[in-house]
Amino acid sequence: MLCAVYKSVRKSETYLYIPKRDDFSQVPEDLLAVFGTPVFVTQLLLKDRQLARMSSSEMQAILDEKGYYLQLPPPPEDLLKAHKTAQGASS
Repeated sequence: MLCAVYKSVRKSETYLYIPKRDDFSQVPEDLLAVFGTPVFVTQLLLKDRQLARMSSSEMQAILDEKGYYLQLPPPPEDLLKAHKTAQGASS
């Protein structure tokens, strides 16, 4: 299965995966309004490959069920908490 990947011009590190290039018919209008004009990044062949945050079979299941997948950026690291943990570990 091929899927098309688009990045958001409004939300940094936010990507939209859809089964067919330029077919946004399954993507909710509200989501597209927040996402902004999608910018095509690449097409991926989802066959026995590991993606950044899931397997290709998981991605295929989501695309088959919902018709799209929205990848959000990871939450920011809590540097203060990491520092306190490191200080506690070194004492």
